[in-house]
Amino acid sequence: MDMMKRFFIFTVFLVIFAAHLTLAAEEEFGPPQSESPQLGPPIVRTHIPALVEAVRFSGDIRLCGEKIPFTDPEVRERLEKEMMLAVWNRPQVMLWLKRAHRWFPHIEGVLKQEKLPLDLKYLPIVESALLAHGESHKGAVGYWQFIKSTGKKYGLRIDSKVDERRNMFFATRAACRYLNDLYSQFGSYLLAMSAYNMGEYGLSKAIALQDTQDFFSLYLPLETQRYILKMVAVKFIMSNPEKYGFHLEPQDLYPVFTFSEIKLSPKSDVPLSMIAKACEVPFKTIKDYNPQLRGYYLAKGTATLFVPKGKDRGFYKKFPPLYKALVKKRLSSSRFHVVKSGESLSAIAGKYNMSLSGLRRFNKLSKKHIIHPGDKLRVQ
Repeated sequence: MDMMKRFFIFTVFLVIFAAHLTLAAEEEFGPPQSESPQLGPPIVRTHIPALVEAVRFSGDIRLCGEKIPFTDPEVRERLEKEMMLAVWNRPQVMLWLKRAHRWFPHIEGVLKQEKLPLDLKYLPIVESALLAHGESHKGAVGYWQFIKSTGKKYGLRIDSKVDERRNMFFATRAACRYLNDLYSQFGSYLLAMSAYNMGEYGLSKAIALQDTQDFFSLYLPLETQRYILKMVAVKFIMSNPEKYGFHLEPQDLYPVFTFSEIKLSPKSDVPLSMIAKACEVPFKTIKDYNPQLRGYYLAKGTATLFVPKGKDRGFYKKFPPLYKALVKKRLSSSRFHVVKSGESLSAIAGKYNMSLSGLRRFNKLSKKHIIHPGDKLRVQ
């Protein structure tokens, strides 16, 4: 009986020992391979480098061809800060990469045409994260964050009906012209970008008072001091996202923005819903493709609109009868009042049981508008 017991214990020991050897071999060499290996799921690359790896710089660092003196301890500290803040905000970087695939082909094309450095494509990432509707506390709007006066100076339409700062195509052209002028004025792209951020007058004054044109020797507003190094950080990450743990496949990226154009010259305001109907797309699509349009109507006058690729086909056949019916309906249902001497807008509104704001809206009048005898106002 003792012998049987010892034999049983010995057998169990051998089984456990053999199992241990098998597990050890698999840990060392991997599981045994069959002659026809089964295809498993793809390897998911999830390695995220430590922050300290992201701020180990070497070689020659340049932005728009100009050298960044990162070996200077003060510059290095500032650059490390921007790198760590950017890399740590992983959801934001993912969105940069996805949106860049949509917009960079267009931005790069314009930069090449204007003979500007391709590094400037990173500027709208720093400015707006490539979003159309962003607005700063200073009133800068759109992808390239133009303030109203500068946008108008460089040919952008900005009024109650249209704000072309929100249109990537119009705003990119204007931004490139502005940056070319700034480079001509300051002779450095680092200074041109600084002026883009803080204004050319402020930068010119700082250069004159401090007697230097070296960006890294200038004491500028803290936002502007960070601005250039933010650009460097964005360039690092966008140029080599895998190095920083961002492994995106082609299907992860947003598709390149493509479109067709339609041209209109209506003699009166047109509902955007009518344009959408003629293009056979939802109203929202017209607004998304044309973020520069405000409200629900396209103002009278010549206009070019973007629509999804191919949706221009048939538009010019479907739109005219819709517009003709709209004009006919407006004429048949409209009533007008001819202003008499001494009449006010509020008195006219009361006469027709309208609100003052409704009367102004009907006739597209501002609060400062002054009426005169003989003016014709629509009251229905």
